[in-house]
Amino acid sequence: MQTEGLSKAKDSAGRIAIESAPALRKLLAEYYLDLHEAQKDPKRKIAWVSSVGPVELLRAYGFEVYFPENHGALLGATRNSARYIPKAVAQGYSPDICSYLTADIGAHLSGKSPLQDAYGIEGVPRPDVLVYSTNQCRDVGDWWAYYAREYKVPLLGIHPPHLLDEIEDRHLQMVHGEHERVSQELKKISGRSLDQGHLKEIVELSRQASILWREILNLASNRPSPHTFFDAVIHMAPIVVLRGKQETIDYYNLLKAEMTARVEKKVGAVPKERLRIYWEGMPIWGALRELSTLFFDLNTAVVASTYCNTWAFDKLDPANIDESMARVYTELFINRTDSIKMDILRKLVDDFSIDGVVFHDCKTCPNNSNCRYGMPDRLLDEYGIANVTIGADVSDLRLYSPDQVRTTLEGFIEQLSES
Repeated sequence: MQTEGLSKAKDSAGRIAIESAPALRKLLAEYYLDLHEAQKDPKRKIAWVSSVGPVELLRAYGFEVYFPENHGALLGATRNSARYIPKAVAQGYSPDICSYLTADIGAHLSGKSPLQDAYGIEGVPRPDVLVYSTNQCRDVGDWWAYYAREYKVPLLGIHPPHLLDEIEDRHLQMVHGEHERVSQELKKISGRSLDQGHLKEIVELSRQASILWREILNLASNRPSPHTFFDAVIHMAPIVVLRGKQETIDYYNLLKAEMTARVEKKVGAVPKERLRIYWEGMPIWGALRELSTLFFDLNTAVVASTYCNTWAFDKLDPANIDESMARVYTELFINRTDSIKMDILRKLVDDFSIDGVVFHDCKTCPNNSNCRYGMPDRLLDEYGIANVTIGADVSDLRLYSPDQVRTTLEGFIEQLSES
């Protein structure tokens, strides 16, 4: 990577290319191809897990790990969700529930997957066990239950307390108990005992990767920002699907070096950066490119989000595995009260010199739409933080109106420019 001169390659919109991107594509290809090989090897077992489930535990038991939510995001990013959602609706699933869920189940019913075209494999790997945590929402439990019936494999659920203010010892003890119960079942399914030393090594790898990911995200506090939210949602893939692996650390060291070089040379992701935006809520996967271009053309950098910060599990502690795993998988932003969320948002607005907040009211994800109970007005009234709300969806583009969103965002940026 050219950290001296930095990349001068640009896309059709004039954005500077990220040099680390080919390494990311190679890393993800190796991950999916290995999963494909694993399902053909009777000695290797595959676990499906929710994106903020205790993946370290699964890896310590020797499972290869697959993330259906990541597949749901791929369906959205490839703009295929609307093709498959009706298949799930025809099976009795409401069109108002998580579009990751309905798109994924619809794709399964159709025998289709973006992985087939991207990597030349048959599709998603067959599970030996399904593990979920409702620390984000209940939908994952119903989603995983569908596949437990389809594949006739064990279903293991973790059910932490919800909407927490302060995290208390009793909350952590409860979640640790849930982890222990799941661990005992994994022992039976894997046919091996838990090696605490191996688990400690995996937790340490997750911690190091999380620290690097947090550092990369925090580099966006510089002006101009070396990357944007639209870059981060792509480059967060390793911390989601390869948490607990050395490869993730290696990749984030590469990406951090590139972003640090950009900061030192004042190379901005938006070269004429005038305004800085905080994105609150889920990405609109099928509209990432057009939204990135819109903000770029408005000389506005979307520099921070709660979404990307979710996977920075830097409080993991190999010297205190039980408590730290319980804590990081319980104290997620999505699982906190509005008062805690307000405090977190206010701090991030200050830390990243934010001019305004864009709330994404995600039609099929009420759990991660924080604009429905007065928070935008309270942010403005109590802290003077300007904001706007756009309606769309994480995956279903039928719920996204490009013209309406463009008009709303252009008006908001104009308002911020005049204030």
